Amino acid sequence: MSGLRIFVDFAPAPDVLELLQQETRGHQLVFARTLATSVLAKPEPDPQFSTVDVAFGQPDPQAIEGAARLKFIQVSSSGITRYDNPKFRSLMAGRRIAVCNSASVYSEACALHALSFILGQARNLPLALKTRTANGTDTWHALRGACAPLRDQTVLIVGFGAIGKRLAEMLAPFHMKVMAYRRKPRGDEGMPIITPGGLGHALAKEADHVVNILPDSTETRFFFDVARFSNMKPGAVFYNIGRGTTVDQDALHAALHSGRLKAAWLDVTEPEPLPDHHPLWAEPSCYITPHIAGGHTGEAKTLVHHFLRNLNRFVQGEPLLDRVM
Repeated sequence: MSGLRIFVDFAPAPDVLELLQQETRGHQLVFARTLATSVLAKPEPDPQFSTVDVAFGQPDPQAIEGAARLKFIQVSSSGITRYDNPKFRSLMAGRRIAVCNSASVYSEACALHALSFILGQARNLPLALKTRTANGTDTWHALRGACAPLRDQTVLIVGFGAIGKRLAEMLAPFHMKVMAYRRKPRGDEGMPIITPGGLGHALAKEADHVVNILPDSTETRFFFDVARFSNMKPGAVFYNIGRGTTVDQDALHAALHSGRLKAAWLDVTEPEPLPDHHPLWAEPSCYITPHIAGGHTGEAKTLVHHFLRNLNRFVQGEPLLDRVM
């Protein structure tokens, strides 16, 4: 299969553009007239889209409906929020359009970020890094005593996809008990799976660390609400590297302020960034990074290499990587 028209809606750096051009010889790259500045930005309609066979980026769902030639979509993010609805899934199934995300591009970095959060909490790094004290003082002893071993503690991963799987692998050497929450277990997770009926007990009685990796959807918005935070094991730590919309941030603040939760580590919020006056900024046990969990050196090249591998598989009629529809 040659001579495909490939729509790209972001602006690659010169070296990445050269890679993309070299590896798609025999096909035609069609760049969007309005290039996206973020994977979270709303796509702009583009009349060229109706003429393409392949889309790479964050194509407009409405434009996809009218693109009669379209055969394959490679979403340039791990999340597929704007496409994850019954109507779109039905359309893709009916027209046999393959849809893949880029989960494997970001899973390593996201899992490493979550692990860094857990280790930072275990070693009390935020306080230790800003504390200057002599060996043997009361402050020194308090800092040492606040560092908790991870062995035998329980981690509950909520949203078990590529990132959660990689995080579980990274946690293995620490001899923690790792559980995962899934609405529908597949049977190949390799760890205890918590289903909706058991989530309340797992939060209240077992989970010392709750790692939220849920995507944004109508089913997950405010998933962590007043009831769930109020039900968490006293002294638990909450982490969010999924989406800010999955958390009721007022409820999270209340749980932190009351001491129900020991700490929260967030890479995502709603909105991003949080307004300066938001109370989470003032919570001494809340630590926020600016949505960088998936970032890594050479990120754009990694993303393009992933697309090129899938493009080759598509042309050869082979199974696609990270296929979600």
